[in-house]
Amino acid sequence: MSKVCQVTGRKPRKGRSYTIRGIAKKKKGIGLNITGKTKRRHQPNLMTKRLWFADENRFIKLRLSAAALRTIDKRGLCTVIREMRISGKKI
Repeated sequence: MSKVCQVTGRKPRKGRSYTIRGIAKKKKGIGLNITGKTKRRHQPNLMTKRLWFADENRFIKLRLSAAALRTIDKRGLCTVIREMRISGKKI
Protein backbone atom coordinates (compact mmCIF):
# COMPACT_ATOMS: atom_id res chain seq x y z
CA MET A 1 0.00 0.00 0.00
CA SER A 2 1.41 3.39 -0.95
CA LYS A 3 2.15 5.97 1.73
CA VAL A 4 -0.22 8.67 0.44
CA CYS A 5 -3.01 10.42 2.33
CA GLN A 6 -6.34 10.00 0.53
CA VAL A 7 -7.62 13.45 1.52
CA THR A 8 -4.62 15.82 1.43
CA GLY A 9 -2.37 13.86 -0.94
CA ARG A 10 0.63 14.04 1.39
CA LYS A 11 3.38 11.56 0.52
CA PRO A 12 7.02 10.88 1.46
CA ARG A 13 9.45 13.70 0.68
CA LYS A 14 13.20 13.71 0.18
CA GLY A 15 15.50 15.29 2.70
CA ARG A 16 18.85 15.05 4.40
CA SER A 17 20.13 14.05 7.80
CA TYR A 18 23.12 16.08 9.00
CA THR A 19 25.92 14.93 11.31
CA ILE A 20 27.25 17.81 13.40
CA ARG A 21 30.49 17.87 15.42
CA GLY A 22 32.29 20.48 17.45
CA ILE A 23 31.69 22.69 20.45
CA ALA A 24 29.28 25.64 20.21
CA LYS A 25 30.73 29.15 20.27
CA LYS A 26 28.69 30.09 23.36
CA LYS A 27 30.48 27.23 25.15
CA LYS A 28 33.86 28.73 24.17
CA GLY A 29 34.37 26.41 21.22
CA ILE A 30 35.10 27.24 17.59
CA GLY A 31 31.60 26.42 16.39
CA LEU A 32 29.60 23.51 15.07
CA ASN A 33 30.49 22.00 11.73
CA ILE A 34 28.57 19.67 9.45
CA THR A 35 30.74 16.60 8.92
CA GLY A 36 28.35 14.39 6.98
CA LYS A 37 25.12 14.47 4.99
CA THR A 38 23.04 11.39 4.28
CA LYS A 39 19.86 11.14 2.25
CA ARG A 40 16.63 10.21 4.01
CA ARG A 41 12.86 10.21 3.49
CA HIS A 42 10.44 12.25 5.58
CA GLN A 43 7.37 10.04 6.03
CA PRO A 44 3.86 11.51 6.50
CA ASN A 45 2.02 10.73 9.72
CA LEU A 46 -0.47 8.25 8.23
CA MET A 47 -3.06 6.14 10.02
CA THR A 48 -5.96 4.00 8.86
CA LYS A 49 -9.26 5.26 10.27
CA ARG A 50 -12.76 3.82 10.14
CA LEU A 51 -15.23 6.73 10.07
CA TRP A 52 -19.02 6.63 10.23
CA PHE A 53 -20.54 8.21 7.10
CA ALA A 54 -24.07 9.13 8.15
CA ASP A 55 -25.30 10.09 4.65
CA GLU A 56 -24.87 6.53 3.35
CA ASN A 57 -25.40 4.87 6.76
CA ARG A 58 -22.11 2.94 6.65
CA PHE A 59 -18.50 2.99 7.80
CA ILE A 60 -15.75 4.28 5.48
CA LYS A 61 -12.15 3.15 5.88
CA LEU A 62 -9.62 5.84 4.89
CA ARG A 63 -5.84 6.19 5.07
CA LEU A 64 -5.40 9.67 6.55
CA SER A 65 -2.67 11.97 7.77
CA ALA A 66 -3.03 13.85 11.04
CA ALA A 67 -3.64 17.06 9.05
CA ALA A 68 -6.49 15.35 7.18
CA LEU A 69 -8.15 14.40 10.47
CA ARG A 70 -8.06 18.05 11.53
CA THR A 71 -9.54 19.03 8.14
CA ILE A 72 -12.38 16.53 8.60
CA ASP A 73 -13.06 17.87 12.12
CA LYS A 74 -13.19 21.43 10.80
CA ARG A 75 -15.15 21.03 7.56
CA GLY A 76 -17.09 17.83 8.20
CA LEU A 77 -16.83 14.38 6.66
CA CYS A 78 -19.68 14.92 4.17
CA THR A 79 -18.02 17.90 2.44
CA VAL A 80 -14.61 16.22 2.34
CA ILE A 81 -16.08 13.04 0.78
CA ARG A 82 -18.07 15.10 -1.73
CA GLU A 83 -14.94 16.96 -2.86
CA MET A 84 -12.97 13.71 -3.12
CA ARG A 85 -15.66 12.22 -5.38
CA ILE A 86 -15.73 15.36 -7.56
CA SER A 87 -11.96 15.09 -8.06
CA GLY A 88 -12.42 11.47 -9.21
CA LYS A 89 -11.28 9.45 -6.19
CA LYS A 90 -13.15 6.23 -5.47
CA ILE A 91 -14.36 5.69 -1.90
